[in-house]
Amino acid sequence: MSGILDGKRILITGVLMESSIAFHAAKVAQEQGAEVILTAFPRPTLTERIAKKLPKPAKVIELDVTNTEHLDRLEGLVRDELGSLDGVVHSIGFAPQDALGGNFLNTPFESVATAMHVSAFSLKSLAMACKPLMSEGGSIVGLTFDAQFAWPQYDWMGPAKAALEATSRYLARDLGKDDIRCNLISAGPIGSMAAKSIPGFSELADVWNTRSPLSWNMADPEPAGRGVVALLSDFFPKTTGEIIHVDGGVHMMGA
Repeated sequence: MSGILDGKRILITGVLMESSIAFHAAKVAQEQGAEVILTAFPRPTLTERIAKKLPKPAKVIELDVTNTEHLDRLEGLVRDELGSLDGVVHSIGFAPQDALGGNFLNTPFESVATAMHVSAFSLKSLAMACKPLMSEGGSIVGLTFDAQFAWPQYDWMGPAKAALEATSRYLARDLGKDDIRCNLISAGPIGSMAAKSIPGFSELADVWNTRSPLSWNMADPEPAGRGVVALLSDFFPKTTGEIIHVDGGVHMMGA
């Protein structure tokens, strides 16, 4: 049987653990016929080790999305490996510890700036670095955590995700003429490395135990990974600037 990504070449960031959404996006993408290349920072060797658990081998490129030299060389490295790209997955987010865990009112601007740069501006940086490889159009998919609410303990990652969501819409506006779509998956909480770095994460995640219409398993990133792959495919050819919720339905629940 053919897959929905047959013949497509996809770059995926953020594969740090087998429990990450990015890992499952890469796994499902390969199962659906895509050639996949991964980026990693700060420890490419960690991603190389995790990549061995994918169905097929995948090359790993070191990429710090805040490093101009890394971004400038990305096109050449990917072109040497795959020739071109049909899709890009942005699964990158970071905030210093003093920007999380109930410290919102006391976080210094330097920490806020880091969170915004890594978690939001990097979507634009990655899109522009990959744009020359997407001359035939394609799909950019990012990961967010519903930024319309103020979540417990999430603090400055909330405004950073709001900036990410706005950035995605503006990219969708400006890249549409090149037939490049830009959408986001808004996933429920997953027990990933990023989640474990948030002090008091269990308090945030507990919302899903009481409010999710569909049962939600924090240990199962595959539903979100499948959502990413769906948006990478040609099944959404005219969908851009959208946020697709894969959160068990929590986003639509009232009081």
